[in-house]
Amino acid sequence: MPGGQPVCVAVLKTLTEIHTTEYHLGLLKAKLAKYRAQLLEPSKSSAAKGEGFDVMKSGDARVALIGFPSVGKSTFLSLMTSTASEAASYEFTTLTCIPGVIEYKGANIQLLDLPGIIEGAAQGKGRGRQVIAVARTADVVIMMLDATKGEVQRALLEKELESVGIRLNKSKPNIYFKPKKGGGISFNSTVTLTQCSEKLVQLILHEYKIFNAEVLFREDCSPDEFIDVIVGNRVYMPCLYVYNKIDQISMEEVDRLARRPHSVVISCGMKLNLDYLLEKLWEYLALTCIYTKKRGQRPDFTDAIILRKGASVEHVCHRIHRSLASQFKYALVWGTSTKYSPQRVGLTHMMEHEDVIQIVKK
Repeated sequence: MPGGQPVCVAVLKTLTEIHTTEYHLGLLKAKLAKYRAQLLEPSKSSAAKGEGFDVMKSGDARVALIGFPSVGKSTFLSLMTSTASEAASYEFTTLTCIPGVIEYKGANIQLLDLPGIIEGAAQGKGRGRQVIAVARTADVVIMMLDATKGEVQRALLEKELESVGIRLNKSKPNIYFKPKKGGGISFNSTVTLTQCSEKLVQLILHEYKIFNAEVLFREDCSPDEFIDVIVGNRVYMPCLYVYNKIDQISMEEVDRLARRPHSVVISCGMKLNLDYLLEKLWEYLALTCIYTKKRGQRPDFTDAIILRKGASVEHVCHRIHRSLASQFKYALVWGTSTKYSPQRVGLTHMMEHEDVIQIVKK
C-alpha cells in the first residue's frame, strides 16, 4: 500500500507523544500535591497566635455544617436543634463554632454550625483553616448551598475541601502500599491498569524520595488516587449537598437540583422537606439502634445502644461494659438479623437496626 508506512510512523509518533504527556502530567501532579502540602502547613510561629474553636465530641455521631456566609446554616441549626444560633440577613453572623444536638431515632447527633467559608479558606482566609480542621473530625458533612447560586458555590467549596485532603463521597483507593528498607520497588496489579503504569508509579515514588516499597493495585486508579495513598492523611467522608431557599427558584430548577446525586432540596424559611433531610442524614451516618432486654422482663425501648452499621454482638458487649465480652456465654436476639426469634447467637453475629438482645453470662 503506497503511503501506508508514513501514516503508521505518524500514528506511532502521536501515541508516543500522548504517553510522554501522561507521564509528565503524572509527575507534575505529584510535585503539585507535594508543594501544596508544604504551603498549607502552618508555620510554627503563626501556630501559637489566634484561638481555635475545637468542640468536644459528644453524642453518637458528629455532623459538620459547611457553606458560604449567609446561606442559612444558623437558621437550619436553630430549626433542627434546641440551640439558638444567631441568624441575620448579613454575612459572617456566626464567627465561632456553635454545637447543637439533633435527637433522632433514639440517637444524639451533634450538629456543628461552622463559620462561613470563603474562597481561599484552605490558605487560611476568614479562619478557613480552623473551620476545615473541625470538618475533618466529622462523620458526615452537610454542604449548605444557596439554591439561587448553588452550582458556583458547590464547585468552590469542593475545591477548597479537596485541597486540604477531604475527599467527599469517595471510597479509599484499593491500593496496597508499604515502604520497605531495601529491595527496590515491587509493583503488581490484579486488574488491567489504564491510568497508571509501573514507570509512572516509580516516577511518583521517586518524587516523594521513596526508592524501596511494595505496591499492589487492586483497582484501576488514577495518579491522583495513588498520590493520596502515598501521602496517607486523606479523609474520606460522606457529604450531603443541601440546597436551601428553594422558595426563590422555579419548580423546574428545584426538580433538577433534587435529582442530582447526594442532593436534598429544602427551605428553612418555609420549613420545607426538613423531615426527608433527616432521613437522608440517618442513612449517610449508617447508624443502628440496638435495644437490650433483661431475663424475664420486657425490652427497654427508652434507652437504645447506638452503633455503626455492621456491628456485631461483641461490639454491643463492649458498649455495655468492657469486661462483658470475657464473661459472655451466649445471646438471644430478636429482630431482622435472625432466621427465627429468639435466636441463640455467638459474639460474631451481625446486628441490624432495632434488634433486641439479651446477653447470658457464664
